[in-house]
Amino acid sequence: MAYVTHLKCSRCGAEYKLDEGKVICDKDDLGRLDIYYDYEALSRTLTKNKLEKRRPTQWKYFELLPITKRECVVTLGEGGTPLIRSERLAKRLGLKKLYLKDETRNPTASFKDRSMSVGVSKAIELGAKITCTASSGNAAAALAAYSAKAGLECYAFVLEEASIGKISQLQFYGARVFRVKRVKEEVDPTVQMLRLVAKHYGWYPCPSFGPFNPYQVEGPKTISYEVVEQLGWRTPDWIFIPTGSACLLAGIWKGLKDYLELNFIEELPRLAAIQSTGNAPFVRAFKEGADPMKISPWRNPKTIASGLMDPYPWDGDAGLIALRRSDGLAEAVPDELISEAQKLLASMEGIFAEPSGATGLAGVIKLLNEGILDPSDEIVVLITGSGLKDLDVIRGVFAEPPIISPSLDEFKRAVGSFI
Repeated sequence: MAYVTHLKCSRCGAEYKLDEGKVICDKDDLGRLDIYYDYEALSRTLTKNKLEKRRPTQWKYFELLPITKRECVVTLGEGGTPLIRSERLAKRLGLKKLYLKDETRNPTASFKDRSMSVGVSKAIELGAKITCTASSGNAAAALAAYSAKAGLECYAFVLEEASIGKISQLQFYGARVFRVKRVKEEVDPTVQMLRLVAKHYGWYPCPSFGPFNPYQVEGPKTISYEVVEQLGWRTPDWIFIPTGSACLLAGIWKGLKDYLELNFIEELPRLAAIQSTGNAPFVRAFKEGADPMKISPWRNPKTIASGLMDPYPWDGDAGLIALRRSDGLAEAVPDELISEAQKLLASMEGIFAEPSGATGLAGVIKLLNEGILDPSDEIVVLITGSGLKDLDVIRGVFAEPPIISPSLDEFKRAVGSFI
């Protein structure tokens, strides 16, 4: 059975039943259809003990997801990612309790697999045949993979500057890929195309933000469930979240609220949303105390964190509410610090993250240096995507390795003072 009570538009307040199969609000097509659950009924079904006995994948939380038929679930084994206790890096930063939630372990190497598993499962349940998305790369690759698994045709609109690694990945999954030129600095052209084709052809839209698909945001909330369980059914002091559209932030908040309603946790952690200084519309809105419904887009976004290049945070309203209610904060970090965080993750913890995936750690470093974080705080950082996704950006970080003959003398000359 489904435990969803209704869907409600975040802007106009219109309500819908789950079986209506709505993806976009009829009255306000920019309004996100937030999904509400019957926690009283859920509490009679779900227990901590029951969840602990289930196999550690995203779909162990079936009752907390908006799919009514188990046979419609499309999965590649997403979820169940490790929460790694950092030792060397924590010591380097002067932190006592630092944990890394490694989402690079998902099937297509980013947390977006959680979103698209739910989104495509719902597409199957609704009888859709063609999916479409607007994405900087990771969400499109994930949608392409899950669409392939389900036998659905997939159209992906990516930014013109999307990396060749991300484009190649989703092409291999069989997606029809279109790189879209940016015509207006403050407008995401991929979203423009998504809205055009979804309306004209009636295709199933499944981007990784809420206003054009309410189901996929339910996937990332399972990260919160896992973190709580992996910490022994308790919450940390902080969760650091790389932020673009703010969908991940909204999902993390939603998952925490679910567990609070079910009395699985007693308190909420503080949430930290981290963006690049080259594209920080959400951080600016938070610091200016902006109306959640009136966030201004960022003009001419430019950052190595291509996965966070959304000039407008589509789920920014939910994100601002999450930060304010969790006594959280938002901060922007320069690309140089993101690059440093990448290197530290790889060289000290063996985790190869893309720039977007390391942005949360860059936020920790900055706030530690500014004295905002206490070294005794227990901190969880989300590492959201693999470095293999953005090799074009990473290539310029290190010098080309030397080429030598199989000779000890040549090796000695090349290695120089390192030995």
